[in-house]
Amino acid sequence: MKNKKDIHFEVSERKILLRIMDLFMVFLGIYCLECFFEFDYLTLRIINISQLILLGVYVLMFATIFELYDLQKASKLDATFKNIVITASMVVVFYLLTPFLSPVLPEERLQILYFYLCIIIAMTLWRTVYIYLIESPRFYKRVLLVGEVSNIESLTSALHKADPNYKIVGFINSEEASDESVKFKGLKEFMPTDFLEIIRRERISEVLVASFNSEAIIAEVYHDLILLLERGFKIREYTQVYEELLHKVPIQFVGKDFYKYFPFSRSNENKLYIFFQRAFDIICSLIGIGSGLILLPIIFIGNLIGNKGPLFYVQERVGRNSKPFWIIKLRTMVINAEDDGVKWAIKNDKRITPFGNFLRRSRLDEIPQFINVLKGDMSVIGPRPERPFFVNELSRIIPFYETRHIIKPGLTGWAQVKTRYGSSVDDSLMKLQYDLYYIKHRSVFLDFSIAIKTLSTILYYRGQ
Repeated sequence: MKNKKDIHFEVSERKILLRIMDLFMVFLGIYCLECFFEFDYLTLRIINISQLILLGVYVLMFATIFELYDLQKASKLDATFKNIVITASMVVVFYLLTPFLSPVLPEERLQILYFYLCIIIAMTLWRTVYIYLIESPRFYKRVLLVGEVSNIESLTSALHKADPNYKIVGFINSEEASDESVKFKGLKEFMPTDFLEIIRRERISEVLVASFNSEAIIAEVYHDLILLLERGFKIREYTQVYEELLHKVPIQFVGKDFYKYFPFSRSNENKLYIFFQRAFDIICSLIGIGSGLILLPIIFIGNLIGNKGPLFYVQERVGRNSKPFWIIKLRTMVINAEDDGVKWAIKNDKRITPFGNFLRRSRLDEIPQFINVLKGDMSVIGPRPERPFFVNELSRIIPFYETRHIIKPGLTGWAQVKTRYGSSVDDSLMKLQYDLYYIKHRSVFLDFSIAIKTLSTILYYRGQ
């Protein structure tokens, strides 16, 4: 069986491609300005290498902050163009505000406008090509799913949402069929006897095995899987793909062999990483406390008008190794908000005051927690600390929930930048999957990504 493989860009490859081409198009635009206009503010010369590097750093940094490398948003031209304009605006402003590193301002200020428009036009042209070419069906990865019918719906919807280019063409039921078997009509079902023919006819580039019990895979399907493997065909296990595309650990699929899914990051025991993380925590907490003191008079006035009561409040939370500590926050709810008992904070919660809503959405209510970071109770980045009442409840319902306490809780975390505020058991399950992914893949690069995404959350006013 010969299989002609289609071209498909993986998620990481697309993100790298976007970054490389963004830089290439910006520099190409500058070259075109130099050739066709009397533009000398910034030219592509070796002597200007430091200024060109600075421009590249600003482009990549602000493009990341303003979500130009979010593949869901990058596939939509209207959202992309809006983010390009914001990115170009910030790049130009910061470039002009670093005069010792960037070029001397030109005598003709109109060149600054050319420079600004150049970045917008260059990036927009490339992103248009990306959307109508790379995001087109010709570059989809065509996947055949092999597994139990009961797993298929939740798996396919989650994977399609994570990466629309990951196209599951159909599935083969890996269990023995019977009259009582559950039927799934949302995806085309192929017969096990046609397994190898389907690979050829449908131009399948990957087989995804989604089976809770490998012993239940019928002999015919198992034989064909072995045959495909011996021919070098790409066969992947669904938890690998789930974690890779969704960036969370699929604990709902984890069984008695749980130990296979938790080879936690070596950074959790890396002395150098821990040292630099603590140094980063101290520096950020000092900056955060200083910023809080500057903003305190404004917040105090806002609290008098919109909150009418104490400015601060403390609350018990569960920290590393399940040890409790007292967290400090700016009060965002009415006084005695839990007279009727402990409750989840929900969207449009009536207990949240108007000014408290502003503090939450802007994340200003978190500023006092820098004191907890300085004390060592928390880190800047880590799973958000939860209250003992909810920890006790969720630990009984959700498997592996206590695992999130093996590292310090954080001001912000992977779950906070990837999903909405937790207001139910289902939301907590979702957050746990992201928290475990962070603990499993913890690194300087992931921490940096979380920090950048947190800035996006603040700038887009998405706190809750």
